[in-house]
Order: sequence, then C-alpha cells, then structure tokens
Amino acid sequence: MDAPRVLFIGGSGIISSACSRLAVERGIDLYLLKRGTSGPRPVPEEATVLRADIRDPASVKEAIGDLEFDAVVDWVAFTPQHVRTDIELFRGRTRQYVFISSASAYQTPPARMPVVESTPLRNPFWRYSRDKIACEDLLVAAYRDEGLPITIVRPSHTYDRTLVPFDGGWTMMARMRQGKEIVVHGDGTSLWTLTHHEDFAKGFVPLLGHPRTIGEAFHITSDDVLTWNQIAEALGAALGVEPRIVHVPSDAIAAADPEWGAALLGDKAHSLVFDNAKLRSVVPDFVATIPFERGAREIVAWHDADPARQVVDERYDTLMDRLVTAWRV
Repeated sequence: MDAPRVLFIGGSGIISSACSRLAVERGIDLYLLKRGTSGPRPVPEEATVLRADIRDPASVKEAIGDLEFDAVVDWVAFTPQHVRTDIELFRGRTRQYVFISSASAYQTPPARMPVVESTPLRNPFWRYSRDKIACEDLLVAAYRDEGLPITIVRPSHTYDRTLVPFDGGWTMMARMRQGKEIVVHGDGTSLWTLTHHEDFAKGFVPLLGHPRTIGEAFHITSDDVLTWNQIAEALGAALGVEPRIVHVPSDAIAAADPEWGAALLGDKAHSLVFDNAKLRSVVPDFVATIPFERGAREIVAWHDADPARQVVDERYDTLMDRLVTAWRV
C-alpha cells in the first residue's frame, strides 16, 4: 500500500512544524509548499519542498504539476479570498481539504463550558476570528453544495519554545527578570488552555485521510487548564524569579491600546475549557502529556540560548509602565 500523499501549505510554523515532523515519522509522503527558505524551525529532511507562493496561484500550479493528494492542509489561510483560491487550486485534486480555523471563532464570551464543536461561532470583538468564521461558512457551503471534502480544525492557544503566551512576547519575560511589575488582565483567575505543539500534532496527524472527518469540525487542545496568574508564575519559575503582578481590567487595557484589547476581549479575557471527546472518537489514543511548566522551561531555554531572540517590544514595555502606574494598588 502506498504511503498517503499529503500537502502542507506552510509547514514550518509554530503548530505546523510539529505536525510536519510527526507526519513523516508516521510514514506520510509529505510535501511542503513554501515561499521562503529560512526560519527557526527546520523542515524534515524526508519532506519534499515545493517552492511557490500560495498568494500567486500560477506559481502553485507550476510547482504541483499533475500531483494529486490524499489531503491538503492550508496553515496560512486567513480570509475567504484565501479559501476561494484554495478551492479553485485543489478542487478534484485532493480527497480531503483541511482548513486551520481558530477556537477564537467560538461564541465569545462562551455561554457555557466546556466548549464543544457545536458551540456557536460568534466573535464580535476580533476581526481575525470573524474572518475565520467567514472561511468556515464558505467551506461548509461548498461541502453542502458540491461535496467538497472538507475538514475544519480549530486550534486554541498552541505554543512552542519560541512563543511566550502573553501579548508582547519576550517583553513580559524581560520585565520579570528585571524585577519590574507585569500586567495580567482581569484579576488573573480566568481559566485558559495552553497546548504544546507536539501534543497538538498527536491529535492532528491521525485526522489526515481519515474518512470520518469529512464534513466535520474538530478542536485539538490540551486538558491542562491554568489561570493567567498560574501561567505568569510558571514562566517566572522557569526564569528563577517571583513575578510581580499588577492586575488591570481588560476594558482598561483595550482603552489604552485597541490592538492588545481586541486580542483580550476577543479571546484571552474569557475562560476557555474544551471537551475533546469528539476528537477522541476518531483518535482514541489522543492524550496531551506536556504540562505548561515544562513548556515554560523550554521557552526560557530557547531564548537564553541566543540573546538575539530576546526581543523587547518598546511599545508594549512603555504601555505596561503606564498601566502599572495607573493600576498599582
């Protein structure tokens, strides 16, 4: 039996890099459609790299030639126009088209928890999420009207060693290390689910080519739920410091910085806990095993290995100074 042939559009991002590695480990004949050659996450040697820009359909047609695929996964589709392009490119050339959506598309704030795949999609706060919802609507219509073999996957907050899970990235870590106060939204007790990218891959790769995924949506998350205070404390412990937390209402952060506020009010400010029963119905052995405490140590070790990675966002740093001054008790 031939190995399944799968195309990743992208494949070296935070989430997709772990999926690329696991896919080739499990014998998938993996193709990566990539525009560039550099990045912090190496491409698996076993993968075939096709050079093209997915925003330039002619270059994609030239790169893929007459290849057909068991599954095509677009890791970098964010708008309905991106999805329309994919449909035109891959209609009739793949047995499964996988769209990477977002758990932030779910009803925000959620009316009930845990969140399940049938939770309504509605996010009036964040354009990113509304675009993802529009993409899903387009694909569901294509499945209904013409039988396009779609699968929708909704990651939540998935990270690797390169990603600090607070807005501002390493800025928060630098402040902790310097003994400066940090901003945590709300009172820090809302619940949040962080998923290590290697755990995500264990749920994702078995969905490729699986017949019971067609026309269905799945989220893939850890069952490891923490408060934002605990997340900050885990990062502080990895740094060897005790974080000095100042709590600031999310509305106040949004008033001071609309961009930061959109990501909070449209996502992180609300507790999110997920039920992964639907995923386990098709991937029975799925279990997330990497706690954030380990992930926090990986984040610090990676950034400490090269000081050039320790980038401080001066705008966020200055904004946090202002918020700390205004809200320090």
